[in-house]
Amino acid sequence: MRTINSKAAVVCSKTIGIQADAKTVWKVLTDINMWPTWQTDIVKANLKNEFREGAVFIWKTGGVTIESTIHTVVPERYFGWTGKTFGLFAIHNWTLEEQDGITQVRVDESMEGFLAVLFKRSFNRNLEKGMQHWLNLLKEQCERL
Repeated sequence: MRTINSKAAVVCSKTIGIQADAKTVWKVLTDINMWPTWQTDIVKANLKNEFREGAVFIWKTGGVTIESTIHTVVPERYFGWTGKTFGLFAIHNWTLEEQDGITQVRVDESMEGFLAVLFKRSFNRNLEKGMQHWLNLLKEQCERL
């Protein structure tokens, strides 16, 4: 797995426990084209090829269109991508760990680039809030199934 840049201007990690098995969480998390149906911050997500390492997807969140490339796929365990948009480069990783029917989901992200440096404080605050929101929505969706 490609690790995040812990020395980047913007870095965040969050964890949540989900009352669902890792298979269910994995299915919801990796069905990229369905993200807009449950992740309210994402307006569009399009994975044109099959879900695999090296596949590219385009998605739109917060008014920004991002092109991402999947760098890690270990079913029901690890999923990660890199993403770029004007002035930013991000590394985003998900880790799933199931025990007794509860899946601990950890998300880690780093952002680099001149915009990340310029708006470090607000980007860190917004990323933390956004990641927690994403985890909460993932939890709701998985526990509903």
